[in-house]
Amino acid sequence: MGRSLRLLQITDTHLFADPAGRLKGVTTEATARAVIEGARQRCPTPDLVLATGDLVHDGSRAGYERLRALFSVFDAPVACLPGNHDDGKTLREVLAEGQVRWYRHVDLANWRCIFLDSSVPGEPGGHLAPDELAALEACLREGGASHVLVCLHHPPVRVGSAWLDSMLVDNGPTLLELLRGAPEVRALVCGHIHQALDTDLDGLRLLGAPSTCIQFLPDSTDFALDPAPPGYRWLELHADGHIDTGIERLDAPPPGLELTPEGYD
Repeated sequence: MGRSLRLLQITDTHLFADPAGRLKGVTTEATARAVIEGARQRCPTPDLVLATGDLVHDGSRAGYERLRALFSVFDAPVACLPGNHDDGKTLREVLAEGQVRWYRHVDLANWRCIFLDSSVPGEPGGHLAPDELAALEACLREGGASHVLVCLHHPPVRVGSAWLDSMLVDNGPTLLELLRGAPEVRALVCGHIHQALDTDLDGLRLLGAPSTCIQFLPDSTDFALDPAPPGYRWLELHADGHIDTGIERLDAPPPGLELTPEGYD
C-alpha cells in the first residue's frame, strides 16, 4: 500500500495589480499571504497545491506575477485554474511554465488530478466548452490511474444560496453524467463559493473551500458576507481511494471587512 498524498486547496485569492488592493475592505494580498503561511505550518511539504480560480480579481499581469511569487514558497506543483474574475489568456501567458502554472493534469502515485477551465470571459457563471469535456474524457481514458480527483472553479450543482446558484456550470449535468461513467473518479473540488462545502452527489463527493479573503454567507438568498475568518482546505488522498479532508482558518476575521449588502464586482 503506497503512502498518502497531501494536498492543499488555496482558492479565490482575488489579488490586484496594486498589492494594497482591497475587496470589501480587505487587503487581499495580506490575507492570502497569511493563509499560505498557516497552510505551510500545517503542511510544510505538500505534494500538490490546488489554486481553484478567482486568483487575480482585476486579471492584471502584475497580479499573476505576484501570485506566482506568493505560491512559490511551496516546494510542490501549484495548479492554477481561471475563475470568472480571472483573465484566462493573461493567466496562461504569465503562468505558462514553471512550478506555479496552469496544468491539465498532475499524476501522483496512483492518483491523477485533472484540471478544467469553467470560466467564460465576461460572465459570472461557468460553462465547460466541448474541448474541455473532450480533454476530460481523454485524461480519464489515457491516465491509467486507480483514482481521480477533478478540479474546476464553478460548482456543477446548487450550493443553497440563491444568488450563487445563478452562477453554476451551466452544463453541470453533462459533467456529472460523464464523471459517473468513470468509477475511478473519487471527488470534485471547486472554488467560487467562498465557504466550506463537503457533500455527496450520489456517490461522487463535492468539496469547496473558504476564500483567502472574504467569505460568503451560506444559505443566503441575496449576496451577503460571512464574518468567518479566511481559510483553506487540506486533503489526504489515500492509496485505496478514500479521502480525508478538513478546513483550517485564520484565528480572526480580516481587518477592515465591510459587511455591506452590495456585490463585489
